[in-house]
Amino acid sequence: MFTTVTNQELIRAAIEAMGRSYSPYSHFQVGAALLARSGKIYQGCNIENAAYTPTNCAERTAFFAAVSQGEREFEAICIVGGKEGRLESYTAPCGVCRQVMMEFCNPEKFRIILAVGEEEGQWKEYRLEELLPLGFGPENLA
Repeated sequence: MFTTVTNQELIRAAIEAMGRSYSPYSHFQVGAALLARSGKIYQGCNIENAAYTPTNCAERTAFFAAVSQGEREFEAICIVGGKEGRLESYTAPCGVCRQVMMEFCNPEKFRIILAVGEEEGQWKEYRLEELLPLGFGPENLA
């Protein structure tokens, strides 16, 4: 299915998700909006934990929500973040999140949008293969 969701719509959904961040330790709020091939948008926020290790990133929260609902094909994700929720710089996915993306996405086609606002010029777009070159995925185990 071809979706017609715009980058601005994904950015707005990511900013909304960022508002639900649970980040009492770092105060660095992150939101993600994941676009499934079905056209549905799944939101995620970072969820911190006093023990640190159980903390979950916004991107993985969105992926896990989508997969738990039966989605397996994805087109794009938008990520926003900043200290106290201020969008002052681009927030890229960590290595663990990039690996989760590799599990479910075509690295040549999956788009990663990093945004600091909704206006033209306030976002950068990458393909997963650019952020995870020589990635290891399911096809490596086939």
